[in-house]
Amino acid sequence: MKNKTILILGDILALLIVTLIGFATHGEAGLSFLPRMAAAFVPLVISWFAVAPWLGLFQDEVIRNAKQLWLPALAILFAGPLAVVIRGLILNEPIPPIFAVVLSVTSALGMVIWRTIYWMLNRQAREERKGN
Repeated sequence: MKNKTILILGDILALLIVTLIGFATHGEAGLSFLPRMAAAFVPLVISWFAVAPWLGLFQDEVIRNAKQLWLPALAILFAGPLAVVIRGLILNEPIPPIFAVVLSVTSALGMVIWRTIYWMLNRQAREERKGN
């Protein structure tokens, strides 16, 4: 259970980092942009946790298999557009398709990087336990 908690917190942190980087690249990293950041981040997290379980992204057999590291990218390619729709509804703004594409691709990259790090750290820990 401890590893799943770390995985879930890491997923949230990865999405937060992607969100912060996205806003920073547009020169919108100040405190005055926190509500807009939240309007992007919260729907992204909700969408991620709505889609990820359907693809088994919290099951041990998927988490431990390096050949499954592409699945987080697939999940976020569905979660990203959903997040953009939710964001548009929250802000009562139009939904720009390019934003959905950019959010999805950058989030996929961030999630795959995080999940790869998680997989590598767990693989190393499993190998150390086998050696003892």
